[in-house]
Amino acid sequence: MTTLPNVAAVTGIAGLATGLGALPVFFRPGVTHRVYDAALGLAAGLMVAASVFGLIVPGMEEGTLRAVMSGVLLGGGVLLGGNYAIPHLHAQYREWLPEGGATGDDAAIQTGDGPTADEPGVEVDADGSPSAVAAAREVTLRKAVLIGGAITLHNAPEGLAIGVAFASGLEEVALLLAVVIGLQNVPDGFAFAVPMADTGMSSPRVLWYTTLSGVVPQVVASVFGFSLVGLAAGLFPVSAGFAAGAMLAVVFRELIPSSHGHGHADAATGAFLVGFVLLVVVDAVVVV
Repeated sequence: MTTLPNVAAVTGIAGLATGLGALPVFFRPGVTHRVYDAALGLAAGLMVAASVFGLIVPGMEEGTLRAVMSGVLLGGGVLLGGNYAIPHLHAQYREWLPEGGATGDDAAIQTGDGPTADEPGVEVDADGSPSAVAAAREVTLRKAVLIGGAITLHNAPEGLAIGVAFASGLEEVALLLAVVIGLQNVPDGFAFAVPMADTGMSSPRVLWYTTLSGVVPQVVASVFGFSLVGLAAGLFPVSAGFAAGAMLAVVFRELIPSSHGHGHADAATGAFLVGFVLLVVVDAVVVV
């Protein structure tokens, strides 16, 4: 019988793969825009296939079409609503874009272009700098909250999918999702690490924060999904649809737009197809 610690462990291992995507920042000059766009395309292909074959199809086998499709619409709506309502910074190649109420100043501070505690415009006490220290802490906290909001919106649906599958007794589906999400986390971590590295942060810290960005929200969401379905029998079809809808919304709201418009759409599209085929192959191998 699957236990909560096992669910957290499996999801945590999948989340750790996010850190692998940060390794190229140690060789920063070799990270090109083409590679970045292709990584986003690969992640998008994996997520679309995982949503269909790992969640929607099993959900329809366990429940009704209406339940699954209602979950898809609900999950996509919640993701889009959160994207609109929650202030966060959206990572793009060598830049951060404000969304959900975040401002241009927030993005400027993240890239080091905005005011800091020792620059004009920030209040400093005459005798020393308690106010400067407080201002610096406030800036650091706001950056963490803004980035954390984006990470949670992006990664939580994936962890939720694993937890929901485990709680519904679909261990093969859950393990398949864990493998696929682990594969998808590598290019996802790469996409997060590149703009983070360009803020001037050291490579070890980029690696650490990128790894945490995958592990923490995915483990928390998987534990939540496992506990929720465990309390309400028969919730898997709706929950699977919800997770799939949220993942599809991430793909079409963030990954695909971010991978196009820079002259490398063909590379991104080719990588999307590779990711989609890779998932189907992994699915076939696990099922057999």
